[in-house]
Amino acid sequence: MLFSYKAKKSDGTEYEGTLEAPDKFALYKELHAQGEAVLSVKEKSAKRGLKGALDISFGGTKAAERIMFAKNLSAMLKAGLPLARALSVLERQMTSKAWKPIFIALGAELAKGSAFSSALAAFPKTFTPLFVSMVAAGEESGNLSGSLSIVGDQLEKSYQLQKKVRGAMMYPAIILCLMVAIGVLMFIYVVPKLTSTFKEFNVELPFATRLIIGASDLMQAHYLSLLAAVVAFVVAFVFFRKSASGKRFFGKLVIKLPVIGTIAKEVNSARTARTLSSLLSSGVDVVHAIRITSSVVQNVHYQNMLNRTAEGIQKGSTLQSLFMPRGDIYPPFVAEMIGVGEETGSLSKVLVEVATFYEGEVDQKTKDMSSIIEPFLMVAIGVGVGFFALAIISPIYSLSNNI
Repeated sequence: MLFSYKAKKSDGTEYEGTLEAPDKFALYKELHAQGEAVLSVKEKSAKRGLKGALDISFGGTKAAERIMFAKNLSAMLKAGLPLARALSVLERQMTSKAWKPIFIALGAELAKGSAFSSALAAFPKTFTPLFVSMVAAGEESGNLSGSLSIVGDQLEKSYQLQKKVRGAMMYPAIILCLMVAIGVLMFIYVVPKLTSTFKEFNVELPFATRLIIGASDLMQAHYLSLLAAVVAFVVAFVFFRKSASGKRFFGKLVIKLPVIGTIAKEVNSARTARTLSSLLSSGVDVVHAIRITSSVVQNVHYQNMLNRTAEGIQKGSTLQSLFMPRGDIYPPFVAEMIGVGEETGSLSKVLVEVATFYEGEVDQKTKDMSSIIEPFLMVAIGVGVGFFALAIISPIYSLSNNI
């Protein structure tokens, strides 16, 4: 939740700011820990309306905007602009209203002398642990512009990879939805008119025709019950998908599916390799980098594996020895390349090559998958149309012969 507040510093100076916190009590506690007295707190309303509902965003900010934030800020810092001045310029560039309270809060925190990474950490829905950790590493090393450039590239690659996978799934999803919609309309409006005609002639109908008529009668007589059943199924599916057991089930299912499983493994391999490379090249220690990477991958089985890997590294194991037994989720090539990187002392560079390789593989496979799915969809549509036509035309021919 986002709150605007008014507080008083220890020297008596009053100021206003914006901060994200789970609730008002957490905000009071955080400001009190800094030695400040809270005068007033007001919750800021979230973005409403159709535009907000249609935004594919994280905490009100789009992925493309976060990429622009990182890259443009990096370029301005590299050109010699002070951080506060660079943020002021960026605030004018960002057209989305969701960024305004963020820039206000960042400016207030910097004015108080807080570290930039600490200010970013107050907005976890916009700036992920990966983003914050890389900024912190850049501040410590004195190369903030370089770290922002790396995180900008990492976010862009991840975004492009996600777009490719979604794009490959979009076409078949639209076709299937249209098929279902057309089928429902046929059952509700077309079949009943034909049914009344068949009943007038009182002839025995083929099984396929009786099946279609029965489905049509069921949909018309119990459409509210069917609609309620569909809604209940969707709600149950969503709750199960978000539960711990649901995440384990679907995470394993995606890996095991033919074709889809291979792409899922390569997507997670690319994401793991690029995130680790970005963090290591920014100076983040390997254990912390692995834990942050576990929060970037979305499959719970990859998250658990990376968390165990971080524990293994703390106990003295090598990264290759921990990745090698997990060929069920990471291709053996990943472990082999990690071993090369550890032996040569160039792990971050090798991981970039691994990420680039698998991103290329995913790109090609998603294109191939679109080409493969299309004929299968055409066959499915043909079978459905053929069955429906046969069920309707057969009795019409029978009636013609009787007449």
